[in-house]
Amino acid sequence: MKIELLNPYIIKILISLRKEDSISSISKRINLSYGWTHKWVSELVKEGILKEKWRGFSLEEKNKSYKKIIGFIKENLNDVNFYYSVLKLFGINYCFTKTDAVYLWTEGRYNIARYKKYYPIFIKIKKEDYDLFLDYCRRLGLKINLNKGIFYVCDVLENFKAIKKNGFYVEPLEETIDFMQANIYNFEPALEMIKEMYNKKLNVKYKEVNYL
Repeated sequence: MKIELLNPYIIKILISLRKEDSISSISKRINLSYGWTHKWVSELVKEGILKEKWRGFSLEEKNKSYKKIIGFIKENLNDVNFYYSVLKLFGINYCFTKTDAVYLWTEGRYNIARYKKYYPIFIKIKKEDYDLFLDYCRRLGLKINLNKGIFYVCDVLENFKAIKKNGFYVEPLEETIDFMQANIYNFEPALEMIKEMYNKKLNVKYKEVNYL
């Protein structure tokens, strides 16, 4: 395996690859120009990781170089941030919901009941993309519904609304507010933040009063 293959572009391509793929599709998923994507895909073909087919490529999962690089990704990138950022490379319909929607709408100011040994990440996945999502998780060693460590908790739905915020897709703010109000004892401080950040008329007053 050539040292040149261990670079951010190759890693993003290998994360986003599907069993049957094309340069234009890969280029869109990883947000890299067609020319540069073509260059690195050609290197993967030379290495035997990809096999040229009519109008595209197929992934050779048994290739030794592929296994080594995927092993490197699993061992070194498999943290909380990876679970969040990797969704952008899958090219699927997803959005963050529940506690993670609260986290995004409060811009990281409110997180609750999660720590390193128990960190559920709440997402919605479009039903038509769920098998593809499962295949990505299998190849990359990402956990689902495990109840320990870092893992995804998935709502698989026919359709849902999503808004892009800070580079991620998240359910609309009103849906997140409804979730917080239904779980008021956990999210009253977050509702206070939302009230101030987005000028929402919410009947909530959590802040402690200081008496002099």
